[in-house]
Amino acid sequence: MNENRQKILELAKKKDLNSLSYREIGREVGIKNPQTVIYHLEQLRKKGLIYFDPKKKSTQTASGDSFVINELFNLPILGMANCGQALELAQQDVLGYIKISPKLLPKKKSPEGLFIVKAVGKSLNKASINGKSIKDGDYVVIDAHLQPRDGDYVLSVIDGAANIKRFYHDRVNREIRLVSESTLKIPPIVLHEDDIHTTGYAINGVAVKVIRK
Repeated sequence: MNENRQKILELAKKKDLNSLSYREIGREVGIKNPQTVIYHLEQLRKKGLIYFDPKKKSTQTASGDSFVINELFNLPILGMANCGQALELAQQDVLGYIKISPKLLPKKKSPEGLFIVKAVGKSLNKASINGKSIKDGDYVVIDAHLQPRDGDYVLSVIDGAANIKRFYHDRVNREIRLVSESTLKIPPIVLHEDDIHTTGYAINGVAVKVIRK
């Protein structure tokens, strides 16, 4: 994140920015021009990292968790995930927030456990999550509270790299297959079922919705 925006975000966690003028905010974070402060505040607002509540006349900063504002779920974008080989590095910093109506996630009464990753690659362009494939650049809603079942699309991390694949558990052969569904010829990732308990591999949740970029 831009250094000035990071400073403003840290200030917002300590003080109510609504009670400060743009010039006062600038003095607090070392920015001389009030217009520069306005610009950075707007960029933070667009990403959903800061929220100005006109009714309460207060500011709220994103903590990295999902939360509710004006009856909408605000879900954090927690990085990118490759849909092919596990090449895209997993990220923990919040890249922004996306607002979504809870009516589009009918099985969730609260946003707890929900987050978003941005898909990279074309290897799930024949997938079907509620009738939608996953295209390069799409946003995918992940439910960390769900346990994967055969045929689910999962977000998993292998040696620190995140990927989205279709999950199959072959209990007879004790294999876990992470499969691409694509117009491209991409081989599956095949693991032993005991690998799911190792530090090098983890399932972080099940994909429940695709949001077009």
